[in-house]
Amino acid sequence: MSFQAYLDTIESKTGLTPRRLVDQATNRGFGPGTKAGPILEWLKTDYDLGRGHGMALVHVITKGPQISAKHVGTTGTHADATDTLWLDGAATNPNR
Repeated sequence: MSFQAYLDTIESKTGLTPRRLVDQATNRGFGPGTKAGPILEWLKTDYDLGRGHGMALVHVITKGPQISAKHVGTTGTHADATDTLWLDGAATNPNR
């Protein structure tokens, strides 16, 4: 599953865009330097997200939307269209 696909699935499951979840995380005091554990616990408790999907959000919350270009332009299940994740909802993603 691509990094963006994780975020799209999270949106589908929670009804919230990744950006909205990042905003909620910021309001809870999560951000750069926050360990994964507290973020994962919050996502599990409030949204029933598992570790894999939760870790995708941990990355965005603690490091921002930029990802490695390793899988950009490749084929296969881990391929992403760009090295910048779209946080404003799957329906408005210009990279689709």
